[in-house]
Amino acid sequence: MRHRVSGRHFGRTANQRKALLRGLLTSLVKYERIETTVAKAKAVKELVDRLVTFGKKGDLHSRRLALSYLPDKDLVRKLFTEIAPRFAERNGGYVRIVKTGFRVKDSAPMAILEFVDYQKPEKEKKTTD
Repeated sequence: MRHRVSGRHFGRTANQRKALLRGLLTSLVKYERIETTVAKAKAVKELVDRLVTFGKKGDLHSRRLALSYLPDKDLVRKLFTEIAPRFAERNGGYVRIVKTGFRVKDSAPMAILEFVDYQKPEKEKKTTD
């Protein structure tokens, strides 16, 4: 029985779970929008909010703590210089979860996880002269 046991385990060992969440975090910071299952999105949302708060603080200790979550220095630099300043006036809730439906193979509920101020990249218009 799982009485009063918090957290999502996803049927994985601790190392596998850590690698899964780290990969999702990396993809979200890199692309600013990902599609995953609802349960995984909810688990990653907590971690992303923590990372953006580190980015808003901006000191060396926060940068090192962010490096413990994100293994890529370029992504940490992007987090601290591009993503965190966009949320300077916001006190939390940096990520939204939009439920999209169910996956075809196993009917798992799917969701899009994106930053609140996400803008779709505009396709470059090709002009013919």
